[in-house]
Amino acid sequence: MKFRAYRIFEENGLSAGRFVELRLSDLDPGEVVIKSHYSSVNYKDALAATGAGKVIRRFPCVGGVDVAGVVETSTDARFTAGDDVLVTGYGMGVDHDGGFAEYVRVPADWVVPLPPGLTLFDAMALGTAGFTAALSIHRLEQNELRPENGKVIVTGASGGVASLAIQMLAQRGYHVVALTGKDSEHEYLKSLGAAEILSRHDLVMGTRPLEKAQWAGALDAVGGETLAWLTRSMQQNGAIASFGNAGGIELHTTVMPFILRGVRLIGIDSAATAMPLRREIWRRLSIDSSSSDTSGGRGAGLYPKQLAQVTHCVSLAQLPEIFAQMLQGKSHGRTVIQFA
Repeated sequence: MKFRAYRIFEENGLSAGRFVELRLSDLDPGEVVIKSHYSSVNYKDALAATGAGKVIRRFPCVGGVDVAGVVETSTDARFTAGDDVLVTGYGMGVDHDGGFAEYVRVPADWVVPLPPGLTLFDAMALGTAGFTAALSIHRLEQNELRPENGKVIVTGASGGVASLAIQMLAQRGYHVVALTGKDSEHEYLKSLGAAEILSRHDLVMGTRPLEKAQWAGALDAVGGETLAWLTRSMQQNGAIASFGNAGGIELHTTVMPFILRGVRLIGIDSAATAMPLRREIWRRLSIDSSSSDTSGGRGAGLYPKQLAQVTHCVSLAQLPEIFAQMLQGKSHGRTVIQFA
């Protein structure tokens, strides 16, 4: 049996992706074979496939860090043919053949049973982006963030993770401030639930070790100068979830925010999240926030109600044009690949 896949090769020292036909024997080993129904396109996938970022660790490699589908075969007793499952992160699309293929083969330890309440489409409309947003909120709430504490700022607000985080936070009663450099996206961000929009072009970061205390919590997709400013402008005992580096990988700050205001900087690594927590986050994503409290307890749902409205489906053949749009900053919302 042959099937179609988007595989990434190294050519002249750079990454270059193209469509190929493969057999199961061509894929990396694993106990579970999944017939793909949906995958999703993340900024990381665009970097990997085009060589714009050094993401791929082994060539050739089928791209795609996410997949949702139905188990075709399994040699692991935890899964049987016909099970609805999803896989995000781990080595998918980086050093193990990923989700941009009609069939995927992965280690059983990477596979998450589809939680009740989610469809396979929902799982990929959320994908790594939704999982990262939910994990960030989960970690912040573990560090005592509550709606009554004050404003929560989300940087890189029009990006995939941030736009989903805005919805989740707003539904849970938080006052969300969206920081964006795209002035054309203000109305879109308000429609997601942002109470205020802060333009990056109007932002005065200052240079003092401690600036005006403004934020009870922050979700940062940018890093660099923006993250440094966040550390200086958090409220007492404020917490920051850091999950991106679109603005740079270096962080120039002082210890003052941490020892005088008790600021907490929390790193979010969604790819390597241990399975017990991974399944808990997906459980929270399967529950509508209106059916739960806002205490951060086990009943706290994080499913974004506008998920379908901010998601569009494309075919596998459209991948190259989607990558180009992402790298040019011309996309927003979520892009899901629907397999035939």
